[in-house]
Amino acid sequence: TLEFFPAPFKAPLRAFAALVFCWKDEKVLLCNICDRGWCIPSGRVEPFEDPIAAARREAMEEAGAHLATIQYLGCYRITEKTEVRWADVFVADVASLTDIGCPEESLGCQLVERTALPEIYYCWTDLNAELFDYSYEVIQRLRMLSS
Repeated sequence: TLEFFPAPFKAPLRAFAALVFCWKDEKVLLCNICDRGWCIPSGRVEPFEDPIAAARREAMEEAGAHLATIQYLGCYRITEKTEVRWADVFVADVASLTDIGCPEESLGCQLVERTALPEIYYCWTDLNAELFDYSYEVIQRLRMLSS
């Protein structure tokens, strides 16, 4: 079971993973992850690593994305049988794109219009649709505040 809890909610346990919705203008950055397909940058939070640092690292490793503004969106509670894990979710503006940092993890990346997401995104759900919309609203507000 996957549930999302928006900020200011913070998980009661340390996040095991970090995910980041990376926006460049009106498009979102997706990575072609081996064995998964097209999805947002994400991955495990290393021991002694802050989740926001993990989100930045994963964006660089999987998409070659340098992130500018980054904001905590909330967290996922992932329940599998009797195990509960938490994943922190962020939204960010892409400052620039370079070569993918870990080509063994990502087969490529692309900037995608929101209207194309249902056909492209790995395991598309109603929750994904809501979170892409929510992340876009938040990044738009952050852009207005910084201008």
